[in-house]
Amino acid sequence: MTREALLALAQTQYGAEAAYLWKKYPQYCVLRRPSGKWFALVMDVPRSRLGLPGEGSVDVVDVKCGPLLLGSYLGRPGFAPAYHMNKEHWISVLLDGTASRQEIETLLDISFGLTK
Repeated sequence: MTREALLALAQTQYGAEAAYLWKKYPQYCVLRRPSGKWFALVMDVPRSRLGLPGEGSVDVVDVKCGPLLLGSYLGRPGFAPAYHMNKEHWISVLLDGTASRQEIETLLDISFGLTK
């Protein structure tokens, strides 16, 4: 799933518009519930910051999933400890095709539910 596909899904499924909050990081955006709580953070992160091989950056989405579920994803390709969020409750999912669309949709839905 690409960044564009994720943002389109969030808008269609949850009515969430991407909010670009930081001038210093123009590619970073948050997805919020109607209450204003974040349920996802989309960023382009240097691969080295995630412990990934290669140069350059990769698009990721951080979603809330809780410690038990988080443990079942970490260590699998396409998933990393949350970049820039609480690593006990959030996970980074690569938007480079490594994680399946179904996994991303499931985790986005879980995150939306957990951030009530």
